[in-house]
Amino acid sequence: MTSDPPARRRPRAVPDAASDEAGFDDLLHILGEQLGEASESADPRTRRKLKNVTFEFEPDRTAVHDMAGDAGYSLASNWFTQLLAQLAVANSITKSQLCVFLYVAGGQDRGTGIAQYTQQEITDGLNRLAAKKGGKRITRSTVNRAIRALVGYKWVEQLGNGMIQLNVRLWFHGNSNAQHAVLEQLAVQHDRDPEAFPNSIGPDVHQEELDLGVTQPTHYERGKRTG
Repeated sequence: MTSDPPARRRPRAVPDAASDEAGFDDLLHILGEQLGEASESADPRTRRKLKNVTFEFEPDRTAVHDMAGDAGYSLASNWFTQLLAQLAVANSITKSQLCVFLYVAGGQDRGTGIAQYTQQEITDGLNRLAAKKGGKRITRSTVNRAIRALVGYKWVEQLGNGMIQLNVRLWFHGNSNAQHAVLEQLAVQHDRDPEAFPNSIGPDVHQEELDLGVTQPTHYERGKRTG
């Protein structure tokens, strides 16, 4: 009579982790078992029961941007920066409009999209180098007209009391969480109108709707950016 075949040791099923966390917990469990077995096989006089296992992870260290000047930096839409250049070459915006926007965009308070400048302060700021060289200067009335045009383009919005709200989809000084908070605040203020500030971008020669997607014609005629 033949003896019964030796009992087969059933392989231990490895659980299909539903998440990275579940897989990590399983790894800790197996490691703990192994360390516990090693502890039990040691000298009985020094045997100790394993209580816990601790892992320490070193945080990723990111480099700091090296930017000229001491005013920090802002994030700008690549689409918009190219559009600025195209509009300038096509004479679809004036030099004063371009200069006023860039000056205001560079002076916004971090995390708000708001620049605190009166029209006189913008005028004086833009004339700082021209005054040293004795060159042609921009006037306050020209700055006033430029701001009105920028409001029409939905690049900025006047809040009163020397405060100007930048369109933070074009230019923003701060992180993404702060930007989304500003966008939500603006949406509430404008009753979530898809055509209100800061959604549709002018000037009319190249009207854009920022819903993320495919860009329609890039030549200078009225078009839509749908995505």
